[in-house]
Amino acid sequence: MRDFVGAARRLAFNSLSAAIDRRWNVAPLGSAPRATKEEYLRLFEATRRVSFPEIDRLETETGFAVDRDWLDELALHTQITIKTNALAYPHGRVLYSLLRRQLADSPRPFTTVVETGTARGFSAICMAKALADAGACGHVVTLDVLPHHHRFYWNCIDDHDGRKSRAELLRPWQPLADRIIFLQGDSLFQLPRVGVNRIHFAFIDAQHTRKNVLAEHRCVSGVQREGDMVVFDDVTPGSFDGVVEAVAEIERQGRYEVRRLNASRQRTYAWGIRR
Repeated sequence: MRDFVGAARRLAFNSLSAAIDRRWNVAPLGSAPRATKEEYLRLFEATRRVSFPEIDRLETETGFAVDRDWLDELALHTQITIKTNALAYPHGRVLYSLLRRQLADSPRPFTTVVETGTARGFSAICMAKALADAGACGHVVTLDVLPHHHRFYWNCIDDHDGRKSRAELLRPWQPLADRIIFLQGDSLFQLPRVGVNRIHFAFIDAQHTRKNVLAEHRCVSGVQREGDMVVFDDVTPGSFDGVVEAVAEIERQGRYEVRRLNASRQRTYAWGIRR
């Protein structure tokens, strides 16, 4: 009887999860290009010129900085979108710098990186590049409600070539994409089922609510050990107060040494190192 109840629960869970995933498979970001190529290029030129002195200092501290021309090219295709708030992609620099420092300080046979909130794949590719540039064996497991192989418009400059899947969007970076496992699903459903024994480095960037951030962090922290790291995006008071509250609560729990980096008025990041 117990086995039957367990099987029934798993079936119901899988059915609910599949139903949630399906709603994101058809035109989740729009049914046509949102702007001209020229508009995307104009936004890109304006965005790439913004300086972030605090991130410059972080790169000096860690001793690692991502190649900026490489980062800008990736961002043009995956971060320049039509949106109401200011565009920026310094989190790519933060993730690369922190992961490279960790890999240098704690070399290991294999490194597992987990991300929630894949979007177009910018952050996952940046972390895969950190692994590759360090000559480290490892992979990135990334989760998002958006599917990897369905074709649709992404609200990016590539939309003018027609609908693409994320796999096609990232084809210019294929050697790095080969290091990434792309999973579709709501993080609250799928993260507990990833099935890794340890997460050395994590980036939490899915739904920006206190509940979701704490739930995702519980999953991650359960398979982290001393020296492992978790990074949080958008820890910005007034914009994402739920994330701010969640990170403060994680810090109060005392299991992670938490640092914050205020890159600008609209961009604050935090990371915790497991004690």
